[in-house]
Amino acid sequence: MTRYFYDLHVHSCLSPCADNDMTPNNIAGMAALKGLNLVALTDHNSCKNCPAFFEACRRQGIIPIAGMELSTAEDIHLVCLFPTLDAAMNFDGIVEKHLMNVKNRPEIFGDQIVTDENDEAIAIEDRLLISVTDLWIGDAVRLVREYGGYIRPAHIDRESNGIVAILGDIPSEYGFGCFEFNDPSNIEEYRKRFPYITDDRLLVCSDAHRLWEINEAEHFLMIDDEPYSSALVRERFFGYLGELDEFKKRIKT
Repeated sequence: MTRYFYDLHVHSCLSPCADNDMTPNNIAGMAALKGLNLVALTDHNSCKNCPAFFEACRRQGIIPIAGMELSTAEDIHLVCLFPTLDAAMNFDGIVEKHLMNVKNRPEIFGDQIVTDENDEAIAIEDRLLISVTDLWIGDAVRLVREYGGYIRPAHIDRESNGIVAILGDIPSEYGFGCFEFNDPSNIEEYRKRFPYITDDRLLVCSDAHRLWEINEAEHFLMIDDEPYSSALVRERFFGYLGELDEFKKRIKT
């Protein structure tokens, strides 16, 4: 078993609320400097910078995870992670159909830049990515799982867009296997309210919008990586999440 230091909630320059210097290569470089091994790119309602991010991580020896921070119709943020880049990009095409047709105003919200593997801008996203989708939480959960993804509520310890703040609870019918904290000092308080949030079911992620906000090499997962390959580590990471198994058990009952 090997320690894999992680940050599984990071935004790039595609998210309008992130700095423009959050390019795929800058994120991968900063993650490497900080000693991280496993990093997920999770822009608001889009995966379009994931291809460039995968190439940037390959150069830095980091294992990338393709993801998205999905905004539900209730304005709850859900982190969606996908075992393959292809699955993420297919899901991206579906979310486009559910995103509100609101035009971005860069002077107010910020730029939304899609880059290539060299951090060159190749497109500007016109629709405002921080708007909500028309997917209610239950529909979003089902859709992510249909596309082979794993889903968890983002930053449950925050008032802004957190599932607890909006619903007052973490409904069990969604079968979430993992729960994300933004501030680890809040973990004990939430454990008292939700005893099922055990050590093996929580993650501490940065929700970084600026390079210096990316996690330090502090939070880690123990992963059996023999015989080593990045594909094997990614596969066993998703096995750790266990959300798909939880979902299948619930469907059978």
